[in-house]
Amino acid sequence: QVQLVESGGGLVQAGGSLRLSCAASGGTFSRYTMAWFRQAPGKEREFVARISRNGGSTLYADSVKGRFTISRDNAKNTLYLQMNSLKPEDTAVYYCAGDTGYSVRYYRTDEYDYWGQGTQVTVSS
Repeated sequence: QVQLVESGGGLVQAGGSLRLSCAASGGTFSRYTMAWFRQAPGKEREFVARISRNGGSTLYADSVKGRFTISRDNAKNTLYLQMNSLKPEDTAVYYCAGDTGYSVRYYRTDEYDYWGQGTQVTVSS
């Protein structure tokens, strides 16, 4: 069973950048499809990006496409989210999630088996 711990969140001005990390332990990281979700106050948790087990395939929400990049380093058991050109509407708690499968319903939170505790990202205008 894998444990996930996010880091790298913080306060940044609009137009700035942040890189989030998600460190995995207790399992074989390369066996999991990984994703980032986010949840803003008063809103449901929403899909941000997904990456396949070997990193060869990625998917993004339309709202972040062209600004965010998901990547992984299986040797370091770490998932990343590089966020550029940040906007105030990107403000949310960001969560990493692991899936033992490779679902076509990748945007659904109930498709993921493991979750981190989240890291806060705040973008000021």
